[in-house]
Amino acid sequence: MNLQTDHTDNVAIIRVRDTRLMYPMLSDFSSAVSTAMATGQHNVLIDLTPVTYVDSATVGCLMDLYRQISNAGGHLKLSGVQKRVETMLNLTGAQNFIEIHTDEPSAVKSFGA
Repeated sequence: MNLQTDHTDNVAIIRVRDTRLMYPMLSDFSSAVSTAMATGQHNVLIDLTPVTYVDSATVGCLMDLYRQISNAGGHLKLSGVQKRVETMLNLTGAQNFIEIHTDEPSAVKSFGA
């Protein structure tokens, strides 16, 4: 899986560089978030700009990461969510828990960074 992790102020930014985020690659994705948390980053932004497809396992993974980060006192937010991905998040109710921002700068700002 093609991921890039950066840090800005108190936010870990995980940029997904693939167009599809599905079950076979979720362990790499989850590990990137866990690594950020292990270094003390409890505010995590996942940039999904190039992602045009997610499966139900991905939504489940996002909800599990949301729970882990929330239990640690942090926040999980998404940016760059494409319409098809947003539809999937809406259908599953995930958008009721995970904040979705149009772009990375507005998402980072929402953390108070």
